[in-house]
Amino acid sequence: MKNILQTNNSQISRICLRIYDLQEKVQQTQHQSLKERLKIAIEQLGNKTIEISLAIINDLEQIAQNHPQYHWTIMDILTTFVRENAPSIPQEKLTSNLSTKIRVDIQAALTVIARRDVNKDPENEQLDLSHTDMRGANLNQANLKQINLYQANLAGANLTEANLAGAILSAANLEGTNLYLANLEGAILSAASLKGANLSGANLHCASLYLARLNEVVLNDTKLGGANLREAKFSD
Repeated sequence: MKNILQTNNSQISRICLRIYDLQEKVQQTQHQSLKERLKIAIEQLGNKTIEISLAIINDLEQIAQNHPQYHWTIMDILTTFVRENAPSIPQEKLTSNLSTKIRVDIQAALTVIARRDVNKDPENEQLDLSHTDMRGANLNQANLKQINLYQANLAGANLTEANLAGAILSAANLEGTNLYLANLEGAILSAASLKGANLSGANLHCASLYLARLNEVVLNDTKLGGANLREAKFSD
């Protein structure tokens, strides 16, 4: 890997090399207790360089997979990391909802959350990504069932085939979001903005779209049975 990457002077190559070295250092600390590794992760995640954050996120995913007793603790660490490092920005301060590229380490944390083993989630617990800025995030086929996304900014995000059943999306920004074949059954989208969103083939059975803004939304083959569309706005 080093031989290949050393021939490429791009920023991505330098980042990958640093991640490789950091992961070697992480492996050297395997003798440490898991609790100590988690403590170090909490202290350093988001407070160091992006390269260190990426290495820590990778290590946390491995712990979550190999040690189920720490699964939920790690998901909580990652959602806290996203909330603290990608807080939502007031609408009046946004230059464009769709042009922002999500930070690499934020995307990495979201990817781990999205592909976690949901069978290890405790009952009656909910992941919290409310008030976050996730514009342009790639959450293709993400499992975000019953997650709290209140006032989250997901404009331009890719949520193709994502599972958002029962999710809280009240006042969320979903403008231009790709929700093709997404499962939004029972989701709460009250006062959410879905202007220009692609809901083709999406399942909105029994979803609440009260006061939602649906201007220019694509509704080809969308399942709306039992959905609450009271006072939803389809035009300005």
